[in-house]
Amino acid sequence: MGKGGRVQGEGRPIRKRDLLYPEESYRIKAACIAVHDELGCGFLEKVYENALAVELRREGFKVQQQSALQVFYGRVLVGDFVVDLLVNETFIMEIKATERDHPLHKAQLINYLKAAGLPLGFLVNFGKEHFTFERVVFTK
Repeated sequence: MGKGGRVQGEGRPIRKRDLLYPEESYRIKAACIAVHDELGCGFLEKVYENALAVELRREGFKVQQQSALQVFYGRVLVGDFVVDLLVNETFIMEIKATERDHPLHKAQLINYLKAAGLPLGFLVNFGKEHFTFERVVFTK
């Protein structure tokens, strides 16, 4: 945190009140913390996906697992993809269980957000002793 409670971002400082969906982001991160506290690291991605779906539903979120979304080129359907979790039909969550974070994981989530027309996703990696949680914002 920077001075005055500001979070440092790329370019200008970002104030907490300027964040997209701050309350939902906080609650989603809290659910990830609960899952990690209970399970630790070492399981496959599917285990974390299932546990996180349970926790998010317990917190009142609408959660779809392995939700299929389509990719268009112009007006032509050129493919589809499956996201780990679609939360409240607003957020995409990409779950990983790897020892290292990789830039391609973030690129994958950005492409999902772009294809779905959604502004915010979460990249969560449970594969380490201290899990990582990243908010990923897509803007056109």
